[in-house]
Amino acid sequence: MDSSRATRRAAFAAAAAVCALLLGYGYYLQHVAGLNPCPLCLVQRGFFYAVMIVSAVGALHGPASKGALAYSCAIFLLALGGAAVAARQVWLQSLPPERVPECGPDLFFMLKNLPLSRTLEKLVTGTGECAVVDWTFLGLSIAGWALVWFAVFAAGALWLAIGALRNPAGYP
Repeated sequence: MDSSRATRRAAFAAAAAVCALLLGYGYYLQHVAGLNPCPLCLVQRGFFYAVMIVSAVGALHGPASKGALAYSCAIFLLALGGAAVAARQVWLQSLPPERVPECGPDLFFMLKNLPLSRTLEKLVTGTGECAVVDWTFLGLSIAGWALVWFAVFAAGALWLAIGALRNPAGYP
């Protein structure tokens, strides 16, 4: 295996490990600290899982340039999706209290009682509970940190994609 493939494999493994740590901390906050995730938090969690899975598959596969480009593009798009959801939540958290949307039912109630299209709409747009900031670190909320990490994953994926385009040797 050439050094560029080993570097890509290590980068994909690092991204998967960071996602696993972030998800683990999210579950710690939920089950130990008692912070229940809002609908937008759950959507962001889904994007972290998707980035982790694609990264783990990329690490296990150890692809040549063409495969690395495909994995990197998938991670980039997933990270952009997660960043968009996190940015929406950061925006909701920045609203004055009188402009915050009303709180809605929790996810399990919506899945049981609302049509899937309405549940998905609520998940993506968020509710008043998504504007609540229960935790901060260095001045950023959980959504703010999620936005930072999605930006890091997008930048890393872009870096890997550019490297794969510059080093097309090793195409199968």
